[in-house]
Amino acid sequence: MSVEPTLAGDEDRSERQSTSVLLKIGRYLDDATLMRTAFYGLVIGVGLTLFLDYREMLKADEIAPVVTPRTANPVLPAFVPENTGEDRPQTTAPDITTTPEILNNVMTIELGSQGVLYMTGFIDVGTAELFKKEIEGISEYVKTVELNSPGGSVFDALSISTKIREFGWTTKVSNGHLCASSCPLVFAGGEKRIAEDKAAIGVHQFFSYGEDTRSPSEAISGTQSTTARITRHLEIMEVDPQLWFHALETPPQQLYYFSQDELKKYNLVTKNRAN
Repeated sequence: MSVEPTLAGDEDRSERQSTSVLLKIGRYLDDATLMRTAFYGLVIGVGLTLFLDYREMLKADEIAPVVTPRTANPVLPAFVPENTGEDRPQTTAPDITTTPEILNNVMTIELGSQGVLYMTGFIDVGTAELFKKEIEGISEYVKTVELNSPGGSVFDALSISTKIREFGWTTKVSNGHLCASSCPLVFAGGEKRIAEDKAAIGVHQFFSYGEDTRSPSEAISGTQSTTARITRHLEIMEVDPQLWFHALETPPQQLYYFSQDELKKYNLVTKNRAN
């Protein structure tokens, strides 16, 4: 006895049932519904892709802190842009009396007399945490933060600056002292900001350690994100963010030193003299 006709009949019957089910579904799903379903699926897919890309970008930022590295001499040559249409009365680095060895050392944080907190040296990754520990128990005695630093970690500088503003302290750069690279971001945190006539305050471009391990798009994204964060911080501190344009155009091997007039123009100083 042959069973092939029976099997063939079963297959035909199953196929007809499947077709019937699809026709029934089609009655309930018009073209508009199908389009909406496809659109929602596309949105979910794009959202998932963006989430994964953003997570990878955060991982990249975690391993690539934005830091200006130490140099043999942190007193870098001045950068003067061409064809700015503006007079530049100050074209060379001011006379900095602090030795490169002191400036390049790990930052020291010491409370002196009359409520002056001295911050001297390089801003390493982790200096913000050191700062928080050092001011525990002494914050009520601090009135002024005296800066003397070639800069370093941008994110640590931003964190320290925010903390200084929370306490409402004054920031100051004295004659012969340097506040460069990311240090002006710390300086911007002062409720009052004092720069003496012969203080050296300057900025230049930053970059991320480990950037060579990231793709070009990730590196550009990280730079844009950091620039936006700096700009927002300056606005919160009531400093004109146009100040940072000078950093963006100045090579890392040089510094754009601000004149006293520019410090006032950008509201980076609220007072030019200590008295």
